[in-house]
Amino acid sequence: MGRGGHLRHRVPLPSRRGRPDAALRSGGGRGPRRAMSGRASPSGSLEDRVRRVGLALGLDAVGFCTAEPTERTRFLREWIARGYAGEMDYLERRLEERIDPRKTLPGARSLIVVALALPGDGGSGPPDGSGEEAKGRIARYAAGDDYHEVLLDRVRALESALPILAREEVRSRSHVDTGPVAERAAAERAGLGWIAKNSCLIHPELGSHVMLGVIVTDLALEPDEPIADHCGTCRACLDACPTAAFPDPHVLDATRCLSYSTIEFRGSIPESLRAAQGDHVFGCDLCQSVCPWNRSRPRAPLDDPLGLRARLAPRSEWEQPTLEWILGLDEAAHLEATRRSAIRRAGYRGLIRNALIAAGNSRDAGLRPAIERHAEGPDEMLSEHARWALARLEPEA
Repeated sequence: MGRGGHLRHRVPLPSRRGRPDAALRSGGGRGPRRAMSGRASPSGSLEDRVRRVGLALGLDAVGFCTAEPTERTRFLREWIARGYAGEMDYLERRLEERIDPRKTLPGARSLIVVALALPGDGGSGPPDGSGEEAKGRIARYAAGDDYHEVLLDRVRALESALPILAREEVRSRSHVDTGPVAERAAAERAGLGWIAKNSCLIHPELGSHVMLGVIVTDLALEPDEPIADHCGTCRACLDACPTAAFPDPHVLDATRCLSYSTIEFRGSIPESLRAAQGDHVFGCDLCQSVCPWNRSRPRAPLDDPLGLRARLAPRSEWEQPTLEWILGLDEAAHLEATRRSAIRRAGYRGLIRNALIAAGNSRDAGLRPAIERHAEGPDEMLSEHARWALARLEPEA
């Protein structure tokens, strides 16, 4: 997700009841640390060699699918036409490539899709309430080093190994949430999981807190079998959304999503969404936090021999940042605090705007001086949000 990967696609999915333990049994059982894909490739095959190298590089799952467009990717055109993309104009600029991966690389025949799980126990909760200072909530994927850099380094390493593994010249291109590729749709087809009703990908052993990367290649690779949808009748993710951002299962209206409004949107956040934003200052994990597949995943830490998950672990300053600290940042301090961090995506004004809303929602009168600093500043957007926040604080004694 930058998370430019907040894109949601919709196709009819099986409405069958499923439980995490039953699905794991039907999928071959829980492995000691990771599942490689929806099926095992024959030992010694090119797919097997690629998969083994990917796992050796520290990735948690590697799968394969063809490069043809699908019903999911074709739905993107309709999704944008409905206005659900908001101001994410970049999605439309290379729309045909997003729909058909073959247009990103002439002669492309296959996609290699990889996943890396975030550290943690599978559910990201609100600030723990320790101390007396009001805190802001950061999306779990963004609290550590920038996942684009961490994962892209591994994806490119796997890409560079393809000619050696295939024993022939290979044309390829790597993407991690920044190129015109629908990673979640590709991951579903490559057997790495299924698309949940909140349109996140759920890996049966890793849950939905996974980062995805894609290599588009001209290699003809045997596709993996997709995994059946095991969400059944559960709608916990839909019911947990504080802004009712899902008009239908598997469809997101980004203009109502807190991840969009706190990260991608650059303007004044509508007052109708501000109270629902709560303490979120960058992104939102609520629809994932309540998912049974995240709550049921193993609590023991996953192996991390190459230290990738250590780099994705929350930095001390972003794990539970105080709103007073965020509101006290100037632009230079913001640049330093967001160095090599996905949080920089929101920009200085966006982060301060979000923190002002969270400060108002906190009702913490102790934040009044920090808010007043922005109410009296030259930036009209920040000043307006600060005045709104001041109006929500408890009256001064």
